[in-house]
Amino acid sequence: MTSSANKIALFIDGANLYATAKTLGFDIDYKRLLLEFQSRGTLVRAFYYTAIIEDQEYSSIRPLIDWLDYNGYTVVTKATKEFIDASGRRKVKGNMDIELAVDAIELAEHIDHMVLFSGDGDFRSLVEAVQRRGVRVTVISTISSQPPMIADELRRQADVFTDLVQLQAKLGRDPGERPAPREPRQHTPQFLQRSTSSIAPRGDDEGFDD
Repeated sequence: MTSSANKIALFIDGANLYATAKTLGFDIDYKRLLLEFQSRGTLVRAFYYTAIIEDQEYSSIRPLIDWLDYNGYTVVTKATKEFIDASGRRKVKGNMDIELAVDAIELAEHIDHMVLFSGDGDFRSLVEAVQRRGVRVTVISTISSQPPMIADELRRQADVFTDLVQLQAKLGRDPGERPAPREPRQHTPQFLQRSTSSIAPRGDDEGFDD
């Protein structure tokens, strides 16, 4: 049901959503995603969190980040960190859980409905904290894969769980469509220039799970 009084904020765990959609066999059309939730109420903010490998000459995720930044999303990024594990293997870490959680808590008093695109069980405590502030929480992931992409405790905590496979017709991208690539920008990202009522987006970003 559409209501202008229904203030919505999207929190997209980019790596998690990408992995979930890939498992289900389709790509997310982020323009359609934004339009879908704009039709459900007043979309206050659409956050997208991702980590990037800054020392690479070209990052495959950079065109998507630039497109999102120019087309209504608040992109939050940070550089990945490399480390050597106990077996001597090189690992890359770029977890964005803290950045997403802080933004959600700060924005909670300004919204009625939080939509979390992630299946990460670490977000259960965040969902509970936001609910205590009177915010309804929808979690979008999938149980259609084997094993499911969402932690059971997160699914149980949500007010509403929506399986991503049910949204494929609304959010899926035509396989023939690809976003036009952009050259990496060197100036201050647009989302850092935006004025906000009481929330200042941070220049951190989502990333890859361990």
